[in-house]
Parts: sequence; structure tokens; C-alpha cells
Amino acid sequence: MPTVLEMMDMTGRSAIVTGGGTHLGRAMSSALAEMGASVYIASRRAELCEETAEELRGLGLDVTGVGCDVTDEAQVDALVDRVMSDRGRLDVMVANSGGAFTNSYIPNASIDEFRRTVDLNLTGTYICAQSAARTMIPERRGSIVTLGSIHGFLTSDKRMYEGLPTFRRSGPPYQAAKGGIINLTRGLAAELGEYGITVNCISPGQIPKSTTDQGHVERSRQAIPLQRTGTSDDLKGAIALLASPAGAWITGHNLIVDGGWSIW
Repeated sequence: MPTVLEMMDMTGRSAIVTGGGTHLGRAMSSALAEMGASVYIASRRAELCEETAEELRGLGLDVTGVGCDVTDEAQVDALVDRVMSDRGRLDVMVANSGGAFTNSYIPNASIDEFRRTVDLNLTGTYICAQSAARTMIPERRGSIVTLGSIHGFLTSDKRMYEGLPTFRRSGPPYQAAKGGIINLTRGLAAELGEYGITVNCISPGQIPKSTTDQGHVERSRQAIPLQRTGTSDDLKGAIALLASPAGAWITGHNLIVDGGWSIW
């Protein structure tokens, strides 16, 4: 019977983390590498990915930075092919790339902003999952982890943003895209379960960046039962569970990591 530590050991395994160069992606990349995995971090900003990879390699971790636009099937397939060429296996795909392009709101919203937001978040996640699945199915194993959000099942309270001219709420396009990812995760889990592949979603709460408006950070803190906003490291335990053999019997799940924000 394996111990918990043995189940969390990812030595000899390989992983891709899209959007892995900054913030949440950087923390999850570090977590997987700390567990022994060879991690490829990828985004459209190749130089940033390599810069982050170099920092993590300085800590003794096996991390490679690669440029990749997750909305381009050919680029994602090339990334998966590179990992297979380098490592001979792909164990984990973390489809983390996402964001919002919100500068306008209903009833004067830009449809282009909606399309761009859905394309980056939802379409990009689907492309990454499908490319990984092609490699994982013959091996009858693998873990796909998607990134949702509390705004994938909750909307935004506009009052939280009043008087904060430098901070824009994500709005309906982002909420629709992240909601789609959560249910896409369930659909993928149903499709891929017979091949031993798990598919799960992590939905983070308020995890501000260093550049986030401090007024919004304080309002968020007051609304969270644990009385603090999250840090990127708060996702390390979640990705460690869902990407490793410790989570081998968990699939189709949306793991909410929000300090209790969504309980009231």
C-alpha cells in the first residue's frame, strides 16, 4: 500500500502548464516541479516563460519555458509533440491560460471582447485538453486540470467595484467563459474516464496580483470568511492533489479554492 508521500511523488512524470509564466500558473508549475515532475510552462509570451523557468531552475527544479498560443491548434499540438519527444510521455496538462478583455459592458458591450474572452478561456482549454487526450488515451492514464473561477458559477457584485476607476470587473463574457469551462470539465471527464484519464477543474477565488487596486483587495478581504485574500501559493495543494496519483479517483470535480467566499 503506497504512502501519501509516495502517491504525491511525480518523479519521472512530465507536465504542461499553460499560462505558467506568472501568478497562478507560476505557482502551479513550481508545485508540480517540487513534486519531481518535468514541467513545461507555455504562453504567448515565450520570453517571460523562459525567464520564469530560469528562476525555477535556479531552485533546482526541472522547468522549461516554451512559446505557445493556446487558441492555435497547431501550436498546442507542437508543444505536446515536443514534450513527447523530450520525455516520452505526457502525464499532466494544466489548461491555465485565460483572462478577460473587458472594457465595455451591457448594453454597449463589444461583441469582439466577448469572442476574444471566450476564445482564450473556453476554446483554448478545449484545444489543450484534446491535444493532451490524443497522447494520453493510448497510455490509458493522465490528468487534465482546467482553470475555472468563482465567477464561473457566481456573478460579480457591481457594488464591490464602485469608486475604483483603475480596476475593471471581468463582466458577463468572463463569467460565461469560466462557467463553460466548469461544465466542459464534466463533459471531458465523462468522455475520457474509460481511458483512465481524470479531468478536474480548480476554481480560484480572490487571488490578487501585486498590481491589483488595494481598495478592491480590502473589500474582498472583508467579504471572505477566512478574512484574507488568497495568494498564488494557495493553489499548490489543489494542483498537487488533482495532478498526482493521490487524486486518481477524483474526476469531473470543480474544486473551489476561495477562502469561503462562495459559502454565503
